[in-house]
Amino acid sequence: MAEATDTYGILYQNLIDANCDDIMIEKCMKFAQEGKKAEMLSLLLQHRTSLLNMLHKRHNNIDCIDYLIYKIKKEQEQ
Repeated sequence: MAEATDTYGILYQNLIDANCDDIMIEKCMKFAQEGKKAEMLSLLLQHRTSLLNMLHKRHNNIDCIDYLIYKIKKEQEQ
């Protein structure tokens, strides 16, 4: 865990926790060191969109499983 005053350490750990790959982490760290906040923001927004799309897909998967569970339980009751 990074110290509270270790800005780059905190950023690095947060990128890991956000499931960023090594390439993205490297880019973000470079942008941070160069003060390119707009570029880093754009990259982070793209990653957020990707994560959100995965979340929606997983939610749909759960809905499908829930439907199958419902159907099987309904059949067992008859």
